[in-house]
Amino acid sequence: MDTIFALATAPGKAGVAVVRLSGSKISAAAAILFGDLPAPRAASLRVLKDQEGVRLDEALVIYFPEKSSFTGEAVLELQLHGSVAVVNRVLSVLSDIEGLRLAEPGEFTRRALENGCMDLAQVEGLADLIDAETEAQRRQALRVLSGDLGKTADVWRQDLIRAAALIEATIDFVDEDVPVDVTPEVNELLDKTLKTLRTEIEGVSIAERIRTGLEVAILGAPNVGKSTLLNALAGRDAAITSEIAGTTRDVIEVRMDLKGLPVTVLDTAGLRTTDDVVEGIGIERAKSRAAAADLRVYLLADDEDVEIDLQDGDIVLTSKADLSGASEDAISAVTGQGVSDLVARISDTLSKRTAVSGVASRERHRIAMQKAESAIQSAMGHIGSGEEFFDLGADDLRSAVWALDSIVGRIDVENLLDEIFSSFCIGK
Repeated sequence: MDTIFALATAPGKAGVAVVRLSGSKISAAAAILFGDLPAPRAASLRVLKDQEGVRLDEALVIYFPEKSSFTGEAVLELQLHGSVAVVNRVLSVLSDIEGLRLAEPGEFTRRALENGCMDLAQVEGLADLIDAETEAQRRQALRVLSGDLGKTADVWRQDLIRAAALIEATIDFVDEDVPVDVTPEVNELLDKTLKTLRTEIEGVSIAERIRTGLEVAILGAPNVGKSTLLNALAGRDAAITSEIAGTTRDVIEVRMDLKGLPVTVLDTAGLRTTDDVVEGIGIERAKSRAAAADLRVYLLADDEDVEIDLQDGDIVLTSKADLSGASEDAISAVTGQGVSDLVARISDTLSKRTAVSGVASRERHRIAMQKAESAIQSAMGHIGSGEEFFDLGADDLRSAVWALDSIVGRIDVENLLDEIFSSFCIGK
């Protein structure tokens, strides 16, 4: 492979900028820049020079040998002064060295995958960690990056291979007396796998919501204080507020961090019967987004009733408590009464729901696990029908193993790689 290089830290002025090289020709690059490679994994202060011997910078240099680096190849890291001019000049010098080229997005991580340093699920975990904005997203991404999903899938895989081996042994000795009935052990292995597999499937949707963000919709009649509450939660004027009813026509979204959870709060059009075509479209959008949201906060005036069907856990509050004097289940976005209590209720409700999330966090994980679940169920049906169907059961188990292998990228992943790595930055 080509030896690749890239800026691994964010572009722009900084205290330190890290340029990373990976490949077989880092020794040649080092010879031009500063001389011999330093001792492995030991930072060494070196003066960097270009091909004419002109001084570029003074940098810390760290060398990682092959099989002891992130990519699995020999890696060289240059910790430069974080000047835009310094970084640009060093990158320019590297580009002129024969056999070196600028890395493509995600190419360092792709090499780590191809060299067996990471599995595909870990690559996705790394992408999620880079994108993480809240504590919940960080924790979830680290679980995947640490290999928890791969380890879980490997347990399932080993149990299914054991079950298939027992069944195939029976098929191989069909004309002989097999002293032990293998079906109890096979059924025990399959029951155990199905139970944990289903638990993980159920947790995917929640884990995916943590990764992409949860939604909380604020609902109520026009001019009940929805936009004012959104502004109070956001700490800024995110939505226009007015005494004129029907000011909000479209859904206004504000993303925030609520006790470590990524939450998008939705300010929706006021719910009422109207002849205004544009307002009517806004109301329909409000109802649609509210139905798909993870939680709804419904604001009421004193003499109003809830106009939509609510779900378990949804919050109903009397709005404008500063005017009505209400104190129980009441809120005033103007004075702040009940706002902190609302934030706590939203956070506690969503925290309880996300507590059952699994380590699998993507739709492709769910699809693969459901394929495995279906194949296992089919295998159990064939095995339970008698020895003459054992060959079909064994084939079902092989299909289940194949589905689980796709989670960690053992098979059938080429069509996914370009999409996954396109989200990575150049230096990762």
